[in-house]
Amino acid sequence: MGARRRLLWLALKMDFLTILTLGIYRFWMKTRLRRWYWSAIRPGGHPLEYLGDPFEKLLGFLIAVVILAFYVGIVNLLLVFASFSLFQSNTAAYVASFIGVIPLWFYASYRARRYVLGRTRWRGIRLGVDPGAWGYAGRALVHWAVTLISLGLLWPRMTFMLEKYRAERSWYGTARIEQGGSWTMLYRAALPVLPVLAMLAIAALCFFTGNIGTAIGIAVLAGAAGIYAAVHYNVVSWKMLMDHKSAAGLGLRANPSPLRVFGIYIVGYITTSIVVAIPAALLTLPLLALQTSSTGGSMELPFSASAISALPEAVLIALTALCYFALFLLWGALRHAFVTMPLLRHYAETLTITGADALKGFSQRARDEFSEAEGFAEALDLGAAI
Repeated sequence: MGARRRLLWLALKMDFLTILTLGIYRFWMKTRLRRWYWSAIRPGGHPLEYLGDPFEKLLGFLIAVVILAFYVGIVNLLLVFASFSLFQSNTAAYVASFIGVIPLWFYASYRARRYVLGRTRWRGIRLGVDPGAWGYAGRALVHWAVTLISLGLLWPRMTFMLEKYRAERSWYGTARIEQGGSWTMLYRAALPVLPVLAMLAIAALCFFTGNIGTAIGIAVLAGAAGIYAAVHYNVVSWKMLMDHKSAAGLGLRANPSPLRVFGIYIVGYITTSIVVAIPAALLTLPLLALQTSSTGGSMELPFSASAISALPEAVLIALTALCYFALFLLWGALRHAFVTMPLLRHYAETLTITGADALKGFSQRARDEFSEAEGFAEALDLGAAI
């Protein structure tokens, strides 16, 4: 509980400074939170170190925004022109524009992973990832297409192949990480999906035979079971992939509990939602006051909202916007304390390093340089994760 309180207080302070600086401080916030998490994870008694620089993140974000603005502006202009010329409508342009951003999404996620690992050290030795973001983006597009065509049957293959690409371009010092195993082993992680599919089939049968209430009830149960199946797949597939990773004699053994992880998600998000609901209810007061001010005071309000409605309209708008953004930041801080930290603690406590004697043969690697850090991930809204 002490660690949770310290993390919550740290996240709240960082969020407050982020609001005051209109979002600019978020690069410092993420750096500070990562350093807290990294230092709390201590394999073999040696803490991880995070050496990311917030100025790198800010500069990378600005570079990425300029590049993306030019790319999106020029490409969208050409797409709209072609769409109107061929179809007399801009619908095709919007669809093509969305599809065109998907490779950038994969590119940005790989670059973000490369930056984070490149700024991480353990026992004084840096981790790193080879360049290969565009190669990852191309492979991800192909694997996603094949998975969709197979109606999801080849999802384990996509999981394994993409992780193998990322892992085998990763290093701990001068030792390359190897990903063993095969993609077929991940089907065991997907076994809970089978009863979910069976329940959905029964629900469909009940619906077409006129038993609407029964169909809805079974569908709700299938939805809850589907959430657990997704968590089970992510946890067990991660365990299998970690168990088959090695680097010059160094190995890993993971034993996270899917039920434990599922419980952390449920309890954590319920707790976070309840706590956030209190200030969310208070947010209705300036909203009601603002609506009354704009309609000439025709609505009856509680005393507290009536007092707020006496404020100038510009103040009411600023107060409403401040409360609105504060809710999102409060949600983020509470999620750190009740979801992210318990999850990382569970994964860290159930992870074991094998072959520790091989550490004597590891040596330092050169520092990876990045021109845009996590800029593309931040610009495409992929940079919220720790």
